[in-house]
Amino acid sequence: MTPLRLGRIGVMLAVLCGTDGGAGKVSAADSPEAKLFVAGVFTQAGSFTPGVEGPACDREGNVYAVNFQRQQTIGKITPQGQASVFVELPGKSTGNGIRFDRSGTMFVADYVSHNVLRVDLQTRKISVLAHHDGMNQPNDLAIARDGTLFASDPNWKEGTGQLWRIDPDGTVERLAEGMGTTNGIEVSPDGKQLYVNESVQRNVWAFDITDDRRLANKRLLRKFDDFGFDGMRCDVDGNLYITRHGKGVVVKMTPGGEVLREIDVLGPHPTNICFGGKDGCTAYVTEAKEQRLVMFRVDRPGLEWSRWQP
Repeated sequence: MTPLRLGRIGVMLAVLCGTDGGAGKVSAADSPEAKLFVAGVFTQAGSFTPGVEGPACDREGNVYAVNFQRQQTIGKITPQGQASVFVELPGKSTGNGIRFDRSGTMFVADYVSHNVLRVDLQTRKISVLAHHDGMNQPNDLAIARDGTLFASDPNWKEGTGQLWRIDPDGTVERLAEGMGTTNGIEVSPDGKQLYVNESVQRNVWAFDITDDRRLANKRLLRKFDDFGFDGMRCDVDGNLYITRHGKGVVVKMTPGGEVLREIDVLGPHPTNICFGGKDGCTAYVTEAKEQRLVMFRVDRPGLEWSRWQP
């Protein structure tokens, strides 16, 4: 999708993201009338393990997150909040970040076995898209419109991190090393920037994505003084939503590094975020202390949701 066309979709959907200032009850948190930026419970506390991560939405609005009921699973939650085990990962594989491509294929960062897994939603067949022994523990994934994946790869023990590119055919290339604990990762709406945060160092970086899909012009968008980072996603305007681990909020930040607001997510340890719902204006957040997902309405659609639109 070109930047111009994406902008038109964002404008077209602005009305759908409105609110009448309602109370935002939990049962109606996904409705357009729910109060903006006020979180409600989406799944029951304790329904996931403390390793709850992901999440990502499919074309039908179902939400997927890892470690439902027990480790090494991926849970599927319907738009109504009904959760079940979707697949169990093989061997020692344990998921973290999840992404979908435009065809509906699921990709999972398998941090234990140093893989990026591919899951067919129809057959539920699991295969290895990419593996590299040089990976520490692939953590989160970003995806470009052409299906190229970018993976963050922290080494928590050493406080360092790497970045990888995974091509649709499974080819792997290390794009950066010697960084801090790389975690949340996202591609900008125009496909020209890669955003990466470092959990321990509390930096948010931007890179240019070159024509040969490498990285250049690393620059600091913002350094935070306290608390850690985890997952990160864009809306259609390029604003970044970043989970603040330990603070219990999601920060909405402009592409230039200006903090616009903080959203309380009803638990201290948010791990990741995605966008879905009927209009792309519902954010779903995984939270590790309560071991559940929460949700809140936003004012502009999520970038990943916009990719499903014609």
